[in-house]
Amino acid sequence: AFNLRVQESVLTGESEPVIKQVEPIKRHGLSPSDQRNMALKGTYMLSGNGVAVVVATGVETAIGRLSETLRIAETPMPLQQSIKGLSRIILATVAVIDILLFFIGLSTGRGLTEMIAVVVTLSVSMVPEGLIIVLTIVLASGVWRMSKQNALVRRLQAVEALGQAKVIAVDKTGTITRNEMMVEALYVDGHDFSVSGNGYEASGEISLANNQVVEPLNHPEVIMSAKAAALVATAKLWQDKEKGGWQLIGDPTEAALAVFAKKVGFSRDELEPETPRLLEVPFDHGRQFSAVWYREGRQTKVIITGAPETILGLVKRVWSGGRSQALSRAKRVELEEKIETLSRRGLRVLAFALGTATEPTLEPEKLAALCFGGFFGISDAIRPEVAAALERAKGAGIRVVMITGDHRATARAVAEAVGIYKRGDKILTGAEINNLSDQELADSLGPVTVFARVTPEHKLRIIQAYKYNKIIVAMTGDGVNDAPSLVAADLGVAMGKIGTEVAKEAADIILLDDNFGSIVAAVEEGRGIYQTIRKVILYLFSTNIGEVICIGGAILLGWPLPILPGQIIWLNLITDGFLDVALAMDPRDPHLLEQRQLRQRKYIVDWAMARRMSLMAVVMGLGALILFSTYLDSDLAKATTITLTVLAAYQWFNVWNCRSDKQSIFRSRLGSNWYLIGATALVIGLQLLAIYQPHLQRLLRTTALDLGDWLLVVIVAASIVLVEEGRKWLARRAESRQARRMAPGVLA
Repeated sequence: AFNLRVQESVLTGESEPVIKQVEPIKRHGLSPSDQRNMALKGTYMLSGNGVAVVVATGVETAIGRLSETLRIAETPMPLQQSIKGLSRIILATVAVIDILLFFIGLSTGRGLTEMIAVVVTLSVSMVPEGLIIVLTIVLASGVWRMSKQNALVRRLQAVEALGQAKVIAVDKTGTITRNEMMVEALYVDGHDFSVSGNGYEASGEISLANNQVVEPLNHPEVIMSAKAAALVATAKLWQDKEKGGWQLIGDPTEAALAVFAKKVGFSRDELEPETPRLLEVPFDHGRQFSAVWYREGRQTKVIITGAPETILGLVKRVWSGGRSQALSRAKRVELEEKIETLSRRGLRVLAFALGTATEPTLEPEKLAALCFGGFFGISDAIRPEVAAALERAKGAGIRVVMITGDHRATARAVAEAVGIYKRGDKILTGAEINNLSDQELADSLGPVTVFARVTPEHKLRIIQAYKYNKIIVAMTGDGVNDAPSLVAADLGVAMGKIGTEVAKEAADIILLDDNFGSIVAAVEEGRGIYQTIRKVILYLFSTNIGEVICIGGAILLGWPLPILPGQIIWLNLITDGFLDVALAMDPRDPHLLEQRQLRQRKYIVDWAMARRMSLMAVVMGLGALILFSTYLDSDLAKATTITLTVLAAYQWFNVWNCRSDKQSIFRSRLGSNWYLIGATALVIGLQLLAIYQPHLQRLLRTTALDLGDWLLVVIVAASIVLVEEGRKWLARRAESRQARRMAPGVLA
């Protein structure tokens, strides 16, 4: 190999190119990022040349082994698991109640045919036929709203899953950073300069250490550095209009130098006529520097750039005060300390030296006459939206951790810069993960916010460890190395612009704009969907259980069926059918991302919701039974009609109750859901047809009601509002007491 540099970020997550070596590596069990004498399938060369021996093909390659893990890593969505569990509970409950009432009815002297009809009636009343339709509508509308925020949903259930996520594991390269190298710091002539910008975009400001923005053309040291950067940079950049990103030919480090030069006002093409290039020696792994000779006027000049230790070891002079001076021992120590300072910030430090040359040569004694110029601090540009999005995520109670193949120091610096890592947090490396069992890894996740130097296998183990702890986890990524963990996570999120096709195929959601902030917006959308699904389930089940209480109570009391099978189907398909779809269109709560709104729920129906559901059902069931008994002795047809009507009216009132678990319906914005207003008016009209239209009377076995009957129905049905308003008042009062107890100064 000769100066063979390979870009491996697609497999390892490291944004820096890797210099390949021919020397054997005797250590075993190395990750792909440490196999410096291997050229991996799926990566690509940046510079140099070499000859390699093929040692693996197909599934035996690094990328092939990843494809094997994709087949076994897939996991069901949380909503799928919740609905599956809920379905089992419904079926078991229906079976138990049917069997009990069937034998109770037979033991009390009821006929077999009658009890079969009763069992069928109960089964129809308990099973929420419209739930699957409503779930599909809710998820589909969520997909549509997320598409407007540049999030493409590949699996429908993924919309809700993101709202349930308690941990978002983000990949550094491409997610936190842009995978675009950028000069972030400049040290020259004893001055520290900061360089702002956004990846390869040639816009940004130069500022001093005190954040004072300066005009670079007023600072000779900045001009000198920018000219040197422009002359040594050979990389070519252009903007891809289709994908909307930057395309690069050449070395990312040189691209960063070229962009820095443009920010100051210089480019190689503009300097070339006045400073024609004479000779260029590319970076060599053995020498650790590159060199460019060019002509300026009648003089031949040279610039060398490379590893800071190498450059400092070559030169004996330093550029200071606009001229060349001898490099003293104290100044050399100061420069060495500056290398350490920049490195601790997670920057890749590049040094440069320049001077006049009599002839192009790489002899050390000739290069020693050069003058040390300064340091460039280069980093993978952090996405500007990430810090604000992370704050929103933390405010929503979501823990954000970073997983990267980069070195520990680089990972820590980036995580600290965006707010993921704070003092007291723990960093776990791939080597440390190798020494932990699955149980030990799961137990150690609590304080960890950064996972560094990890392989795809490590990422998969980390995701599985979170899931072992019953934590719903979302994973973001863009490379082939992210694919197994994207599949294994409860929700996989891929980058749409820079993401590989493998990552996109493995993901559940694709961010079309690669904006991390879109994830937080999608979390809010997901929580809104989860909230809506719970509203619909509360409404459907409270109504259905109320019907069961009504029918079961009549059987136990020895009365005729208070509502007929055809009438139950009318309630479940017509009345419920319109109202639950309209309820699904309810706008989401604007405070969904607040910490106090969060509750960890293993099941979609928790105990608080079950108690609320039971209270509503008891009120509806008892109210219907009371009205049925009132009319039973005079006219059975009118008694069943009045039961059908009061149960329908209960639904009209109750659907408005279900819009919020704490806010009074008298304070809610009625006009915020015109679908619900229209659906309520529609089902009232249909109920009138069911009672007064002759054909529907024969079909449903109903009879006409007079004004007094309607007045009684409305009064009884309105009781559901009074009971629920009382419960909401108690809930608000309890919440207020808890807030006062937690307020600062209460304990004091």
